[in-house]
Amino acid sequence: MVERFALYRLLTDWSDMMSIMKLTATTAAIALTATSSFARDNVQIAGSSTVLPYASIVAELFGENFDYPTPVVESGGSSAGLKRFCEGVGANTIDIANASRPIRENEVAVCADAGVTDIIEVRIGYDGIVFASDIAGNSFEFTPTDWYKAIANEHFIDGALVPNTFETWDQVNPDFPAQPIQAFIPGTKHGTREVFEEQVILAGCEDGGFYEAMLAAGVDEDTAEQKCMAIRTDGRSVDIDGDYTETLARIEADSNGIGVFGLSFYENNTNLLQVATMNGVVPTTESIAAGEYPVSRPLYFYIKAAHIGVIPGLKDFAEFFVSDDIAGPDGPLAEYGLVSDPELLDVQDTIANEMVMGSGS
Repeated sequence: MVERFALYRLLTDWSDMMSIMKLTATTAAIALTATSSFARDNVQIAGSSTVLPYASIVAELFGENFDYPTPVVESGGSSAGLKRFCEGVGANTIDIANASRPIRENEVAVCADAGVTDIIEVRIGYDGIVFASDIAGNSFEFTPTDWYKAIANEHFIDGALVPNTFETWDQVNPDFPAQPIQAFIPGTKHGTREVFEEQVILAGCEDGGFYEAMLAAGVDEDTAEQKCMAIRTDGRSVDIDGDYTETLARIEADSNGIGVFGLSFYENNTNLLQVATMNGVVPTTESIAAGEYPVSRPLYFYIKAAHIGVIPGLKDFAEFFVSDDIAGPDGPLAEYGLVSDPELLDVQDTIANEMVMGSGS
């Protein structure tokens, strides 16, 4: 599990350093409407388990340094958080959805149908998807093609799709040990799953020549992509619907397991896990910032613009989250594993000016 002592120390250090920034809420505290539908005084957040630790750090610091209640941060996955976000406007709905992928067009449409028409997209930085296993087990140097071969539902061989029958990693790659294939991957409600499928499984299918072979055999592009990304269901790959602590628990119960994690979770559990390279690159904040590590993604949160000025502290919290002191390269989020956004100033302007998606300005 995440090392609570390290997190506590980080929060304590930053609380001391930022005490001089303590602000008094004024206009926002009296911005509640006269109707009971907005009778709530704390910011409510839900969504991505990858963004959860970052949002929790900021929420704690915000509660300590501002005269607002500490925001409530829940997990549940990107899709689940966005679903709650799109339920409508009012105190019975959340203010912010955390996501490890961009909001989809169909989700924007669902939001609009429920009256959530103005959404502010905030990119908080970047994270890497890593492949980690028991610290006492075998080490691996992966390529995306290795993962495609290991957990794809079917392989395209000699002009036909055939079931994946690989049972051990040495069948995937002769340089690997004869260790049973047991993968623990994010479930479909997690934003990490989409990135994993596209940047690892589909990329491996393409790199290995399987995608082109399907096209050459007359398979259309959409079908070929779907076949590439279809994951086997025979138990060699297991979807994890919970957060990364559940994935870690599966590995602790099965030392042959290899799990998909966010970089920050791995970095806070190096006493339990060892990480694999991908295309010869070790995943670190430095290799992600340099664009060298091939499996990284931006992280987001989405603000319900209609709640700004109504839910006390909402805009202040969002601005605090992406401030230089918090989300910058020397801030606590970077210390925890977030790769600072090189365009952070533009992100700050987006919140300051309440620029909603599709506004173009």
